[in-house]
This record gives sequence, C-alpha cells and structure tokens, in this order.
Amino acid sequence: MKILEITNVDFSLRHFLLPLMRGLRDRGHEVVGVCAEGPLLDLPRAEGFRIAPVPMARSLNPVAQARALSALVALMRAEKPDLVHAHMPISGLLARTAARVTGVQRIAYTCHGFLFNQPGPWWRGTLALNLERAAGRITDTFLTVSAEEAEDARRLGIHPHATAVLNGRDPARFRPDAAARARLRAELGAGPADCVVIAVSRLVRHKGIPELLAAAPPGCTLWIVGERLPSDHGEDLEPHFARAAAALGPRLKRLGYRHDIPALMAAADVFCLPSHFEGLPMSIIEAMLTGLPVVATDIRGPREQVVDGETGLLVPPATVEPLADALSRLAADPALRAAMGEAGRARALDRFDEAKVVARSIALLEGTKRG
Repeated sequence: MKILEITNVDFSLRHFLLPLMRGLRDRGHEVVGVCAEGPLLDLPRAEGFRIAPVPMARSLNPVAQARALSALVALMRAEKPDLVHAHMPISGLLARTAARVTGVQRIAYTCHGFLFNQPGPWWRGTLALNLERAAGRITDTFLTVSAEEAEDARRLGIHPHATAVLNGRDPARFRPDAAARARLRAELGAGPADCVVIAVSRLVRHKGIPELLAAAPPGCTLWIVGERLPSDHGEDLEPHFARAAAALGPRLKRLGYRHDIPALMAAADVFCLPSHFEGLPMSIIEAMLTGLPVVATDIRGPREQVVDGETGLLVPPATVEPLADALSRLAADPALRAAMGEAGRARALDRFDEAKVVARSIALLEGTKRG
C-alpha cells in the first residue's frame, strides 16, 4: 500500500511516528510522512522517507485549519494513497476529513489522548467529544495508546471497535548503562551519592513543570530536559524557573533539547513526570526501560504504566506537597529506588517493547478495509 502517516508537527513525527514508519516500510509499503515543516524532519529524511510538508497549526484558528484542510485535500488528490493513518486530535480530524472528501478507501486514526479528557471549559470538552464522534464515523480502524481511552471511545460512542495498541520504545537503546552514567554525571557535576531526578518533557504548564520545580527536595539534583516548541501555547514558565534557580542554585540543571536521552536517563536516579493530562507518555516508558523508578501523576496513561508502590509512586496532579514527599522518599532510600527500577524495567519489557507495539499496530493497519 501507499500510506500517508499524518501528524501535526515535526516533533511528533520524529518521536512518535518514525518507528511505525520504519516497520511499515520493512513490510514493503510505501510510506510518506506528512506534517508541518521543521528541523526535526532531518532524521526521517536522512533515512530515506519522503516528507510532504503541510501547514498544520496547533490552534483552533479556523483560517489556519481551513488552510491545512485544503492542503491535505490537494495532497491526497495528488498522492492517491491506499491508506491514510492520522494522529493527534486536530490533525487527525483534518486528515480523516480530507481522506473522506477525496475518496481514500482506508482511513485509520491513532488517538494519543482525547482533548475532552483535558482540563478546560465545558464547552471545549463538549465540542471535542462531538467532533470525535463525527470523525469516528468515517474511521475504519481506531487505535489508542491508552487502554482507558480505548474504553472511553467505545463507551462514549466514538468508535465501537477502538483498540489499545499502547506505546513502546526500543530496549536496546533505553537500558542501564554504567559507562554513560559515569560520563554524564561527571560532565554535569553529579557526585556518586547524589540523587538525580530527571524530567524529560516539553516545557509547558500541563506537564507539571511548576509543581516539580517547587517540589524538588533538599539533597536532590534536578535535571530538566526539553524545550518549549514554537507551536506551544500557554503560560510562560520562565518565572517558575527563576524562582527555582534562586532556591536550588547549582542543583538545578536546564539541559534543553537533547539527542542523548538514553544516556541522560542512565545517568539519573529517579524519573518524574507530574503531568495534568497525558496519552501514554513515551518518556515514562524510556525511564522504565532504563531501570528508573518513576514518580508520576495518577491520571490516564501514567497509571497504566506505573504500579504505585512497586515500580514507582503516583501522586495527585497539580499539587506540590505529595510530589515533594514522593521524591523525598525515593531520594532517602537507594535500595527502594533499585527495587522499583528493576520491577519497572521488567514491566516495560513485557508491555512497552517498541517491536511488539509496532507489530500490533501494523497488523491492525494492514487489516484496515472499509466494509
């Protein structure tokens, strides 16, 4: 088949779609990536994938969305794909609409998190749910990365056969690595006895970065990895970082966007992601495979990954004190960190191995055919 893999921005294509694109190509399919132009498309292009840039916008601006829809319709008329596989809420809605308008015979969608499950005004949640129901009616194969959201899709009448495929990462890349640990800790000034808490995420409010900055307990070093994407919206986090820098001094390291995440994970002692909402975070899977205990929020997605008290600790979202208590508990107990990390790695190898997730997704996509 000729398959269009469609998402919103270069970040999501590189970090979420690329393993599936490789797997589909290995099966003999022609795979074209579609998203907004960006510098992170250098890797898929270097691997020989053709990328068709489309002016996607992560906003509700109707003019911008009309422009993106028009571009998708033109692209599909030119490419004549056998299958359109869409991702992310807005780009997924537009891509499926364009596929239906242009007569594409096979339409698939992977939900990476429903907008109506996110905090916000009631009208936005109602609109998002109604749009999902409408788009679900023109979707042949409906996949989710979270088991809870597959259940939501079936229960709320979005799609009767929604199936959770989960997310996955490569255990050969994300694993304990003593050499990387020694090198990175020396480079970043962390001593052998220091407890390093690492967070890897976009620097936006809903990832819980302000709570993490406020919760960092005495004796912990905090590594923040990531940046704010040009398309990200919402509160400026710089005032929070300024306050944390004054309180933590050299114990706070802002590392920006990095390509050596496996090594950084291996050099840390605890992973933390205190998000307000998620799909099924890749970063938690990466941390679990690396053997790190995880402190996360008790929300959809993370609570499917983290077994509270066994592979990590779950805390309420948007709160500081429980988060600080969880981090302090792990910082004070190296043996507990080791036991939880080992249990988390075993769970991730069983449930979140990239090869297994890609194989499940491909089997469902290859079976996609309108009845």
